[in-house]
Amino acid sequence: MKKIIVFATLALFLTACQESLEDKCAREAKAYTAKNCPAKMEENIILDSLTFERATHTLHYYYRMTGIADKDNALDTVAAAQILKDGLKNTTAMKVYKDNGYNFTYTYRSEKDPKKTIFEVALTKKDY
Repeated sequence: MKKIIVFATLALFLTACQESLEDKCAREAKAYTAKNCPAKMEENIILDSLTFERATHTLHYYYRMTGIADKDNALDTVAAAQILKDGLKNTTAMKVYKDNGYNFTYTYRSEKDPKKTIFEVALTKKDY
């Protein structure tokens, strides 16, 4: 009887410790934001946060454009969408999420007017 109780407790413990990919993604996005954001990415680009949207399985990166980059169409001249797509294709850090068909959205907002979106691109499985 004692063995059955120990086995049942161990089985319950191991089952409770398993985390779904969605839970892991949400936890990691929250931890990354708390630990690293805001983070200066380039001269005039700051990563403000990383979130996970469960309903759409989307990792959403929010950036802030500052200084001379804080203007309409600032990223159009550098083919930002293609650069982000190529970067996602070549990264191994997101392999588990890419293998499971997650989406990735990158939103760049103005520092002068935080409600204003300067650039946004959503990448799906067909893009990477």
